[in-house]
Amino acid sequence: MKRNIYLAMRSLEEAKGIWQERCGKLRISKKLVCVEHALDRVTSEPVIARICSPHYHSAAMDGVAVRAEDLIGASETSPINLVLGRDAVMVNTGNPLPQGMDAVIKIEDVCLKSETVHNSQLQLAEIMTPVVPYQHVRLLGEDIVAGEMILTTNHLIRAQDIGAMLAAGVVKVWVRKKPQVIIIPTGDELIQPGESLRTGAIIEFNSRMLSSMIAEWGGETVVSEIVPDNYERIRNRVLEAAALADMVIINAGSSAGTKDYTAQIIRELGELLVHGVTMMPGKPVALGMIEEKAEGRNQNPEARSQKPGDRSQETGDENQGLEGISKVTPIVGIPGFPVSAILAMEEFVMPVIRHTLGLNTIQRERIEAVITQKIASRLGMEEFVRVGVGYFPEREPAFVAVPQRQGAGIITSMVRADGILRIPRLCEGLEGNSIVEVELLKSRQQIESNIVLIGSHDNLLDILSDCLARTYPQMSLCVTNVGSLGGLLALKRGDCHLTTSHLLDEATGTYNLPYLKRFLPDMDVSVITIALREQGLIVKKGNPKNIHGLSDLIRDDVVFVNRQKGAGTRILLDYELEKAGISSSDIRGYEVELFTHMAVCASIDAGTADTGLGIMASSSIFGLDFIPIDRERYDMIIPRENLSLPGISALLAIISSPEFHAQISSIKGYDLSECGYEQNQR
Repeated sequence: MKRNIYLAMRSLEEAKGIWQERCGKLRISKKLVCVEHALDRVTSEPVIARICSPHYHSAAMDGVAVRAEDLIGASETSPINLVLGRDAVMVNTGNPLPQGMDAVIKIEDVCLKSETVHNSQLQLAEIMTPVVPYQHVRLLGEDIVAGEMILTTNHLIRAQDIGAMLAAGVVKVWVRKKPQVIIIPTGDELIQPGESLRTGAIIEFNSRMLSSMIAEWGGETVVSEIVPDNYERIRNRVLEAAALADMVIINAGSSAGTKDYTAQIIRELGELLVHGVTMMPGKPVALGMIEEKAEGRNQNPEARSQKPGDRSQETGDENQGLEGISKVTPIVGIPGFPVSAILAMEEFVMPVIRHTLGLNTIQRERIEAVITQKIASRLGMEEFVRVGVGYFPEREPAFVAVPQRQGAGIITSMVRADGILRIPRLCEGLEGNSIVEVELLKSRQQIESNIVLIGSHDNLLDILSDCLARTYPQMSLCVTNVGSLGGLLALKRGDCHLTTSHLLDEATGTYNLPYLKRFLPDMDVSVITIALREQGLIVKKGNPKNIHGLSDLIRDDVVFVNRQKGAGTRILLDYELEKAGISSSDIRGYEVELFTHMAVCASIDAGTADTGLGIMASSSIFGLDFIPIDRERYDMIIPRENLSLPGISALLAIISSPEFHAQISSIKGYDLSECGYEQNQR
């Protein structure tokens, strides 16, 4: 089948300009809601006070209400006595000011006493200081005056605003209607979360993710049932949705494949403004408008009944202001890859949602950082690179950006990223140690509490990270898996707070220490063992290929999967192969590199490879069989100057804790007998 082409490719800047210019004319109606349910809504018109607050003169403190003129001349040497109940009245804070009184004396400035006059017992207030009229009195309207504007148009309502409106006698408020967005997931391969998996099936999680983003920005969503890759069915669903919603999002089908229909459907039903944007990830974006003339519209509010959320506290006409005009609905084709979808949503959907609510586009905090490695980039594409961020106050700038795994389909790259750096489209990449601007995905306070670990992968780092989060919620462990050797080099450059390593020295048969002398000769470091662990060949359950040792790797029917150069596991493999007299060139798959033990297990479990070298702990998680090869030492290597950092102290406390030991002991392949011990480097 003939492949499509990008029909109206634009730069990111051009696409945003075209889109914002057209969407700037959108009209969203207003809604009357109860003030007490108006939190996070946006006012559609000014809010005017109906009554004064307070609506009477009141005492501002506990004391005695008096007439100021009665205390003229009062002093410590000439106190004035007032008769309670006649010349003065006891009041508490908030009490109405008694008729005829115009000031309040603080109770601590009053001496109460009794006196008998003409056989009557009088209660007197002895006062030794004069007052001015309305001293210590909250005047009517002191806070709010009837007719005064409480909130302006386009005000995001907060808790204190609700209090002010109710105090001013306002019980209902006109707010901007939340933009209604219909999301249409498309694709033959999609299944709902929880359904049985089959080969080729993809869990449809994008719509839930996109709905959550829209809710965070202030909109509401309806998610359509999954629509298969059928042109007419998608077209009909889009046409139906455009009549109901303020915006329609078609998820997947916006690229240039044989079953990517979004751009053609938008062009057939309305106007295709942009197809393809020079951003990566996120290139396959389609932007357009569908216009429905007023005479063809259904003005019955029931036609818009499929709206989410509890609307029981809302009143007013949703369609106010729409009669007699044409309806223009923005249509957005969002890529199916999740990272592409997130970035495209933030660039094109979020600004429209915020604009229709009268709010500014959300701007994240930006910092300057040094990147830890060279980053290649495709000329002509603005690239969004996900990075971890570490804080090193002694450096300038004080932040370091560590590139994470990239790829439009790697949703965990967004979960684990601390920030995003953008490489301009006319730039071919960035050199290591370049100073870049990073847009933070977390608060600066969270970033400054990050503990950056760049080094060798192990499953126990996940447990260590979780224990840290449980015990020290303000801290987080930012892990980047580059292998043992890559970790030592990162530590040498000062790009991380610590590294993990299991490098075997072939000459001495010892782990890590010889490499420290070779690569970190001038750095004073502490080497602390986390665990001794089992390394071996991982094979499918039941060992169907009957693999028993390294000698089986050269068989024609065995496919191997390797770790990356510089990984301790790769170095151990090469050491064992040399001892056994086996040439790596005779091993099918030796050149295929993966970055974690879990990735090796996943490849074997999926049948891509028959075996690979890895740790027993990972094989047990996947339910795979394990053939022991060696026991190795897995260490943390920490510059001594970092040992006093709160995060490092916390990590060292955790690896010595019973909780950590209990969790690790339940996993096969670890020996914790030396956990927490510092090695002697002599």
